[in-house]
Amino acid sequence: MISRVYRVMQIDGDYAHLLDVEAEDSELKLVARALLPADIYEGCLLKYEFLEYEIIRE
Repeated sequence: MISRVYRVMQIDGDYAHLLDVEAEDSELKLVARALLPADIYEGCLLKYEFLEYEIIRE
């Protein structure tokens, strides 16, 4: 299974704009907030693995 790390760039109502921090020239990915942890905030890092998002504590 593929594992990715994203940064929450913007929270826009029911959606969040995520940026893949490991990929060069990546575009923002629009994800429904219902699929993300409830306590996300702009600038936090998320790990995507096994069809789930998890906050990475810095």
